[in-house]
Amino acid sequence: MTNLALSQNQKTIQIDLLAKETTIALIIKIIGLSLTYLLQIFLAKWMGRTEYGIYEFVMSCSLLLAIPAGLGLPHTVLRLIPEYRVKQDWQRLHGVMRGSWLLTVLASLGLVAIAIASIMIINHFHHFIYATPLLFGMGLVLLQALQSLQEETARAMEDIPLAFIPSQIIFPLLVLGSGFLLLQTHEDLTSLPMIEIATFMFLIIVGFQLGILWQKSKQEFVPNKPIYDYREWLGIALVLLIQQASSGILSQTDTVMIGSLIGPESAGIYNAAVKTSLWTSFVLQIVNMVAAPMFTTLYTQGDMAGLQKVVSRVTIWIFYPTIAIALCLITFTQPILSLFGSGFIAANWSLKVLVFGQLINALCGSVGYLMIMTGHQNQSFRVIFCSALLNVVLNAILIPILGIVGAAIATSFTMIVWNVWLSVLVVKYIGVRPSILYSFFEPGSQGN
Repeated sequence: MTNLALSQNQKTIQIDLLAKETTIALIIKIIGLSLTYLLQIFLAKWMGRTEYGIYEFVMSCSLLLAIPAGLGLPHTVLRLIPEYRVKQDWQRLHGVMRGSWLLTVLASLGLVAIAIASIMIINHFHHFIYATPLLFGMGLVLLQALQSLQEETARAMEDIPLAFIPSQIIFPLLVLGSGFLLLQTHEDLTSLPMIEIATFMFLIIVGFQLGILWQKSKQEFVPNKPIYDYREWLGIALVLLIQQASSGILSQTDTVMIGSLIGPESAGIYNAAVKTSLWTSFVLQIVNMVAAPMFTTLYTQGDMAGLQKVVSRVTIWIFYPTIAIALCLITFTQPILSLFGSGFIAANWSLKVLVFGQLINALCGSVGYLMIMTGHQNQSFRVIFCSALLNVVLNAILIPILGIVGAAIATSFTMIVWNVWLSVLVVKYIGVRPSILYSFFEPGSQGN
């Protein structure tokens, strides 16, 4: 068999493997997103708009704080572990797994201490409704930072079930069941006990995931003395931290700013629209779950034709279901929001605007991961910084004027700018065309 035939056969195997793993990820993601969505619906019904708004405000704040606590290390290990495996650099591979976990714990504890002191000082001089719930939720910062790191580590090790089942299936099931049991012994359900429940359940899944990762690393990787190349890792992680922080700002700042500027009830109503709009991009999320480590492997091997083939194929996979989901959400906006309660229909237009933004996000494809996983995170720095700044400024301007619709406009517009700009950079620096138009019309882009 010729080298060309071997190469074509290898590419076919890669696409087949990608399709198989994407199917597994699809099942996990559908179950996980459905459970998370059901959890939001039941919490909104059990707690009411105000208490639900406080709970979601704390969850959003803890998730935002978990990003700097993670130091950008989750995306760093996702990029470096596949690279070290290709190069068989087992010493650095063991080092980055252990060192990143230790750095995350230390950074999280330091940030939590600063956050607690800041909340107490601010509340001393100016009492605000979120002070006590935020203090209750500080443990979530460490746990969510570790969960994010371990999730990306499992993805880098190509174990999709271990990466996502704990956080996307086990966690919502545990919180939903615990909330139901608590409701049986109390007349109403408030934010504080639900924050405590969420913290304890995160502790369970982080410990469970860590134990399996530890055993898996000993079985799959050649034992070796770790090398801790902290300077190189943190150099990469700094840029990735800014990118991850910008993504966090894009996904959480609108809810936090609504809660701060308008109140917890509006934050709860708006959050129903946010959670619903995420269905639009869930196919993109599934593909990213599986394809990101493959981007690094193909790029490290110098197989640009194979990389373009994978990108074109997954772009087609994303396109059709995303269009169908977006049309469904826009058509049935009010009936869907009424699942949360009649008062949540007020987020009707916010949901439509957010769905449009998520639609553009999905149709641009995996542009963010392509930049990160091929080592071009520095080139995307300007996009990251400008998009984060634009999002904060637009939310600050539009929320006081248009309320929750203003937040949706600010978030969607920023998302469109972010994705289109990154698409241009992918073509310029990587030489890969992520456009759906290329996937449709370029000869051979969809072939086996």
